[in-house]
Amino acid sequence: MKRSLGVILAVSLLAAMAACSTSEDIAEKKEEAKPLEPRTGREAFQSMYISARSWQHDATPVQVKSIPLNAVKADPGKSGAWQAIFVSPAAGRARTYTWCAIEMEGNLHKGVFAGPDESWSGSTDSSQPFQAIALKVDTDDALKTALAKSDYAKQHPNAPVIFLLEQNRRYPDLSWRILWGDSIATSDYSVFVDATTGDLLAKEKG
Repeated sequence: MKRSLGVILAVSLLAAMAACSTSEDIAEKKEEAKPLEPRTGREAFQSMYISARSWQHDATPVQVKSIPLNAVKADPGKSGAWQAIFVSPAAGRARTYTWCAIEMEGNLHKGVFAGPDESWSGSTDSSQPFQAIALKVDTDDALKTALAKSDYAKQHPNAPVIFLLEQNRRYPDLSWRILWGDSIATSDYSVFVDATTGDLLAKEKG
């Protein structure tokens, strides 16, 4: 009888452990499937910058841009996906990183994802590395400035908004370019905002 009772207790314990393990697995899978919250440009950049610094100690940003996703609803100034290009002047290498709120087909993965390591031949007039400390104005504030200084968004309320962070010889300081349109190439209106001071730099058509 004692042996039978021991067997019953052992079986019960194993069943309880199995049930607990199954519940934990289900919870973990639900957590993995849950999308991350959309982020501002600076928030996403900081996550990618940490990963880039683990790739090369002198990793320096060259460009940051938003990637509009229909599957992720984002508040103004935020996006469901971002891309950043980093270079290593010492190694002459470049690497593209992405941050995405969800797992998607193609080359977008949930969280931070590093692309292939590629060669880099140096800066150009239109593409120059910049210091991360210069990025003081986030995309939500840059958008507020753009909306306050332009009526384009009111006239095109359904137009997608894209953010592009670059430093080139056109402006002396790092700047956010806020574009309205489906892509950078097809956008017909842009507003440039200084990413360090928050000042309006220019409004452009085409």
